Amino acid sequence: MLKTVFVLTLATLAAGSDTPYGHWPPDQRAGQQRLEKSLNAVPSPTSLRAYHDLVGTVPHVAGTPGDLAVADMLASEFESMGLEVEKQELWVYLARPVAAAVEIVSPVKRSLPLREDVLAEDKYSAHADLTFGWNAFSGNGDVTAPIVYANYGTKEDFWKLRELGVKLDGKIVIARYGGNYRGYKAKFAEAAGAVGLIIYTDPANSGYARGLMYPEGGYANPSSIQRGSIVTLGYSGDPLTPFVPATKDAKRLDPNEIALPRIPVQPMGWAAAREILVRMRGEPVPAGWQGGLPFTYRVTSGDGLRVRLMVEQKRELTKVYNVVGTLHGSTHPEQKVIVGCHHDAWGFGAGDPLAGVIVLLESAKSFATLARGGVRPARSIVFGLWAAEEFGIIGSVEWVEAHRDDLLENAVAYINLDMAAMGPNFGSSAAPVLQSVIASATRAVPVPNSPASSPRTVFDAWVDRSEDDLLPGHPRFGHLGGGSDHVGFYCHAAIPSASLGGGGAKGTAYHSNYDSLAWYRAVVGDDYKAARMVTRVTNIVLARLAGAVLLPIDPARYGPEFRVHVEALTRRAKELDFNCDFGGLEEASREYERKASRVYGELLNELDRGVLSSETVARVNDRLLKLERNWHHAPGLSGGLEWFKNLYAISDPDSGYAPWMLPALRWAIEQKDVHAMAEAVEVYTKTFASLTQAIEEMQACR
Repeated sequence: MLKTVFVLTLATLAAGSDTPYGHWPPDQRAGQQRLEKSLNAVPSPTSLRAYHDLVGTVPHVAGTPGDLAVADMLASEFESMGLEVEKQELWVYLARPVAAAVEIVSPVKRSLPLREDVLAEDKYSAHADLTFGWNAFSGNGDVTAPIVYANYGTKEDFWKLRELGVKLDGKIVIARYGGNYRGYKAKFAEAAGAVGLIIYTDPANSGYARGLMYPEGGYANPSSIQRGSIVTLGYSGDPLTPFVPATKDAKRLDPNEIALPRIPVQPMGWAAAREILVRMRGEPVPAGWQGGLPFTYRVTSGDGLRVRLMVEQKRELTKVYNVVGTLHGSTHPEQKVIVGCHHDAWGFGAGDPLAGVIVLLESAKSFATLARGGVRPARSIVFGLWAAEEFGIIGSVEWVEAHRDDLLENAVAYINLDMAAMGPNFGSSAAPVLQSVIASATRAVPVPNSPASSPRTVFDAWVDRSEDDLLPGHPRFGHLGGGSDHVGFYCHAAIPSASLGGGGAKGTAYHSNYDSLAWYRAVVGDDYKAARMVTRVTNIVLARLAGAVLLPIDPARYGPEFRVHVEALTRRAKELDFNCDFGGLEEASREYERKASRVYGELLNELDRGVLSSETVARVNDRLLKLERNWHHAPGLSGGLEWFKNLYAISDPDSGYAPWMLPALRWAIEQKDVHAMAEAVEVYTKTFASLTQAIEEMQACR
């Protein structure tokens, strides 16, 4: 481990984590520093709050009149900044709620509430355009049946029910939110023979067990309902147009021939769920399955309890818009740094997504302000506000599919800002090559309310909360999985990607009718200093990616990160009693790391000494730009995952949100397939050979 840390430290320092302007020749560093200070003089709490007021006062579920109005507002804002605006029209397959009901039929008759309470403390909660709780793409149906409690409804939970001898045929499953993406709860319940599914918010996970409830505090109250899509296809984007953009005249799949949910699925709060759970009389739940309600949870109904579940939805082609503003670069306009956040919500969406939208708008304004004064970055910056993310990461994927060839050729990176300003505790998940530039940027931004005389940086606070085991003294990054708009860029097109954001608020209104400006300002805060902090970090990350003379892409980081994931896969293989040997891959990663660290360090040294010509820089940058594409596996992955083409990371096909690192190897392990493992090892061996060749070509450029 000491050797790994030593090599990685050298690579990271060479890549500029501690020397932030090492990617510019000495005579340009002061100018870049002045540019960054000018950029970060623009963001203000007042402006961020005004943007929140602009887009946060109307419910805007994808494709509704409110959503189309918000898209128009965003396009107008970009136009007023002087950006080139693309308003990409898409026709996508969405669901709409029509009616829903959950009733206890016996031993008593009782209708259960499916809408949040209206609160005097939150005027937004009474808005006429808010809906009852619903899960988009639920099957239609009206069923009456006994109940089975399935904990979180994970694959392991359904295995446990089988182990316990619990039959699900003809039953309605009730499961709590958490543990996996809600769509897999529905998929596993349907596969097990259930005729319906109720998903509820348990107070142990999001309510009084966590803290004070809304409106006294920020956590879910008894009526809070988490909405959300339950699509679980083998691809993201529009369900009917995989691989191609969903234009009005696109060739579409038959909706009856794709694996959309067929059983009725309904979310509710725990006040409603309590009425069901408290009447269950079967065996007590296994260890770890007890929730936060004050009685013993049971696995089955016992005799007498029957529940009616009715859901009616309509599925139809619906018009939505991506809104994209581009600031063209001064010298390399074809090269693009993309930053994005979705604009659709389940209601007002003050937190999800607007806490990211306001950061994106404020960042765009920062760069546009300097551009009006004649100062532009070398590369183009593309500000994307994506449609219909909440229905299956649709808008961003359709944009990627429409621009795939250009992105594969010219995209530097994608930065995601979903829910970016939810508190002062900064964090990031990122592709290895972007970690150094992000960490470096956080050194230049103070945390909110830091004293001017001795400012505490975002970097320092981040390290204190979460230090990297591989790189002591540096912050720990997360790994990108599923659940947001990086998926199309990263998992499909293998564009280096990252998410940026701050958290730490004491509460959540996730996907509920309470995700309003009233909730946000009472819980996250009304001073918008955390939003300004995240905007400033975003500005510096974008400025360095778009403006650096030598791209701040850290090629060596793939070596140790790869070995960490191999260690995790080895442990997983042992759990499944599957033999595999990754020794050759580990050695290939070490050889690559040594070469990448040395060559990139030498290039930075030559840039510092002023002996690196502009022609050489251009050739090196071209190879750095394409470095991540070596992870792009054009045939796609096995097991019905052909849409996913990144050999480094994809979203977990059984949980949705979590990442699957080195997915071809992981798939072979999960299937215990010796032949697939041999093929995967060969693919990764070739990948490291290609990565090493790219480094050798960089060296030859000199």
